[in-house]
Amino acid sequence: MARYEEWIERAKSNLELAQTKIIRHIYYEDLCYQSQQAAEKALKGLLIYYGVEPEFTHNIEILLNKLKAFADIPENIKEAVQLTIYAVQTRYPGEYDEITKEEYEKSVKMAKDCLNWIENKLTGKSEP
Repeated sequence: MARYEEWIERAKSNLELAQTKIIRHIYYEDLCYQSQQAAEKALKGLLIYYGVEPEFTHNIEILLNKLKAFADIPENIKEAVQLTIYAVQTRYPGEYDEITKEEYEKSVKMAKDCLNWIENKLTGKSEP
C-alpha cells in the first residue's frame, strides 16, 4: 500500500467514527473532532499523492492552500475550513458553546465531501 493510501484509509476510519450513533456519554464535540480528522487526513493523503510532505498542522485552510498548486478546490471543499475549530478547541471542556446536532451533521457532510472529492481525484474520476 502506498503511503498516501494509508492516510486515506485512516481518514475513512475517522469518518466512520464521526458517524457513530449517539448513545450515552458521547458528545457531538467528540464526533466533530472525528469529522475534522477525516478531512485533515484525507487532505494530507492527497498532498502526499502529489509528492508534498504535509505540515504538522490541524489547520484545514493551510492544507487547502497547499493543494491549490495541484487542483482547483471546489467551493464545498473550501467550506471544510470550518472543521478546524474542532481539532483542538472543542476537544476539552472549556469556553465554547455546546455543539448542536445540526453543526455535527454539517461537520460529517463536509468530511464526506472532502473524502469523496479526494477519492475522485485519486481515481481520475470527474468531479460530481
